[in-house]
Amino acid sequence: MTRADRLPYSGLSDVGRVRTHNEDAVLLSPPLFAVADGLGGHQAGEIASTVAIEELMAAAPRRADAKALGRAVRSANRAVIEAAREGYGRSGMGTTLTAAIVEGTRISVAHVGDSRAYVYHDGVLEPITFDHSMVADMVRQGTLTETAAREHPQRSIITRALGSDLNMYADTFEVDAQPGDRLLLCSDGLTSMLTDHQISDVLSSYRDPNSTSRALIDAANAAGGHDNISVVVVDISEEIPGVAEGRRPGQGWVGGLVWAFAALALVGLSFLGVYQYAQSRAYVVSEAGTVALYRGMPGSFAGIRLNWVEQETTITARSLDPVTSARLAQGIQVPSVTAGYLLLDEYRELAESLEASRALGSPDTTVAP
Repeated sequence: MTRADRLPYSGLSDVGRVRTHNEDAVLLSPPLFAVADGLGGHQAGEIASTVAIEELMAAAPRRADAKALGRAVRSANRAVIEAAREGYGRSGMGTTLTAAIVEGTRISVAHVGDSRAYVYHDGVLEPITFDHSMVADMVRQGTLTETAAREHPQRSIITRALGSDLNMYADTFEVDAQPGDRLLLCSDGLTSMLTDHQISDVLSSYRDPNSTSRALIDAANAAGGHDNISVVVVDISEEIPGVAEGRRPGQGWVGGLVWAFAALALVGLSFLGVYQYAQSRAYVVSEAGTVALYRGMPGSFAGIRLNWVEQETTITARSLDPVTSARLAQGIQVPSVTAGYLLLDEYRELAESLEASRALGSPDTTVAP
């Protein structure tokens, strides 16, 4: 038996049998767990779900606190909106997000969209969340049956998601579970393929979370696999799963973010899309007192740097005006390497002009673009 088989939690994701790439993301960072289903297509959905998961990890509370978890989801919403504004992904991208903190038998949940959270208790699958979707609203209003909702042509239209509204709020829930219960988080790729009764049958048929997660995905694929399928299964006990006292979310054995597409999909699709975008961008920055042009983007993606030195110069930050020097210390992004070379030319001219002014005793008044 592997270590993964002995863990009291598991999370898996699968592209399904129809889609060509996976826009879901799964987080296993006990006591924090989450599922996000990206929206937007053209490799923007997986960027939205990834940005949301990363911000959730940074902002989530250390203990089960539904209100604080809801605030972390709102922070993730702002991060997705800001990413789209900065050209990371594309305008209109979004994601669902269903997150849970499991502290012994206490579960806090924050939820936006149509990914779901359930508790499996005494053979009964009990929903925690309610879908933010058009058909779910119709079911609650009594104008559509649950059976008809499964086949409704507008069943995929959701009414709330991260990335669309700065004022978006998350539904929050506090659940008192019992030892032996199971928490299930899942994207609609599971619930659109399997009924609650079928999901319940799988949860009752497998003892360890890893086998259960695999069986759920296999069952959804056998039913058609029309969408990406993501699941998280957590066995509830008196202990906090996989967490030592004082450990922050993100420090579990998984090491934080588990990309919710298969490993090859991560390398081949999600990373490729970001890599290609990075290749088209550039920025100018002062390092060790001199100005350099980089192809790519500052920082990293999934721990991998996506920037490469394009040209180092002899232009010093001290030779420029204070405002430009301060901006260069933070890095100035430009739309292309060509634009970066043009900006370097302007800085050379600016440095020469300011040097001449200083030689004549004139004050620095010029500010570069």
